Amino acid sequence: MKKITMAITASLLLATFATASEDISSIKQEGVKYIKVLGGALKKEVKAKMKEDSNGTLAMGFCSTQAQEITEKINTQLPHYATVRRTALKVRNEMNKPDATDIEVMKAYEKAIADKTFTPKDIKVVETKDAYRVYKPLITKAMCLKCHGDNLSEDIQAVIQKVYPNDKATGFKEGDLRGVIVAEIKKD
Repeated sequence: MKKITMAITASLLLATFATASEDISSIKQEGVKYIKVLGGALKKEVKAKMKEDSNGTLAMGFCSTQAQEITEKINTQLPHYATVRRTALKVRNEMNKPDATDIEVMKAYEKAIADKTFTPKDIKVVETKDAYRVYKPLITKAMCLKCHGDNLSEDIQAVIQKVYPNDKATGFKEGDLRGVIVAEIKKD
């Protein structure tokens, strides 16, 4: 009898684990879908602006005037239980400040980069009290350095000082963690 009870308990535990694992996988897939919508929309616009004006001034103008609007618009199109946003350890727009969970995830990404164990496809799923968060890392590319690097043009510096007086999002090097895109999926 004891062996049968243990076998049933083990089967139930395995079934629960498999269900939880499948749920996390579907949450991850759903979150990545929302991340791609936001990331794709923003990247498309920034690339177009950089093509028009290689010094980055048009891209900076786009980011300062339209990136938040696009994020809000995309969020109105997602299911009522989901949102998507950007954040970073060094933020430019104070509306994108990270919370403690965001900071912990980004520090883990930075450690993986430093330890040379990082892969850009490392999507993290974190369970909070009320939701699941899906994190996609944003890695600094050469193009990003025009607005986020060390040697900013006077025009870019002027825009930053005017629009983002508390800016912290400079000094990056290619390959650094620039930030993350986070999809949050509320629990039932």
